[in-house]
Amino acid sequence: MENYITGATTALITPLKNGKLDEATFAKLIQRQIDNDIDAVCPVGTTGESATLSHDEHKRCIEIAVEVCKGTKTKVLAGAGSNATHEAIDIAKHAEACGVDALFSVSPYYNKPSQEGLYQHYKAIASAVEVPFMLYNVPGRTGVDILPDTVKRLFDDVPNIMGIKEATGSIERTVELLAKVPDLYVFSGDDAIDFPILASGGKGVTSVTSNLLPDLKAKLAHAALAGDFKTAKAINDDLFAINKVLFCESNPIPIKAAMYIAGLTETLEYRLPLVPPSSENMRKIEETMKKYTIAGVA
Repeated sequence: MENYITGATTALITPLKNGKLDEATFAKLIQRQIDNDIDAVCPVGTTGESATLSHDEHKRCIEIAVEVCKGTKTKVLAGAGSNATHEAIDIAKHAEACGVDALFSVSPYYNKPSQEGLYQHYKAIASAVEVPFMLYNVPGRTGVDILPDTVKRLFDDVPNIMGIKEATGSIERTVELLAKVPDLYVFSGDDAIDFPILASGGKGVTSVTSNLLPDLKAKLAHAALAGDFKTAKAINDDLFAINKVLFCESNPIPIKAAMYIAGLTETLEYRLPLVPPSSENMRKIEETMKKYTIAGVA
């Protein structure tokens, strides 16, 4: 499918100011992604603190992303996840009406549905819209794993389900998924293993690190998809240190700190229960950042 998103996508942070969504900064951050060759931006996923945004804030983030990306080559792959299926459907319908190019939806967290429950959940959301739809599997956060047989069933049964953001951290899982569902669009959801996933047949990455270093992540993904694995691996290796430090505490705590240190955001604010990193980790982030040239920073 030619209209499906591939390549480098960024799991956007949500900048906050005085406890509210900082719309102007959010728009600037998206424009910076566009300027650095990112294929799609992903508002309101895990990195965007979707779990603590109100529904109105969630929808507004999607609206801003569509507004800024309009008329550019950068697409919008918007987050529409919830542990309540009806809430996810509401967000998905809003996102489609706004004009997003595709949706991704995290598996339901806390309530631990069965595989049948996951199947019915995703079937209901994807069937409520017509845009391409990606599953998002991150069992370390949600407590539930979308197993490959369930992925295959959804891919076979629901026409607009085209892929999965794979964040189990397992290369074996990517190999199994593509062995069972060769046409599935697998996106790496774990920065450290972007290259191995792409080299195994993945179609893209959804990156935390590319908030800070979009140019390098774009080059990595584009090189790998062009078959230039030597270049892609070299970039992936070069990014190892920053990928590691950006997960020294729960995402998005470190990446928001890094963006603030770089001067890309005016404030360093989180929604409780998230709080700023420890002073020790703040130093680690700052030291690691010195190894990289950050695009668009004076």
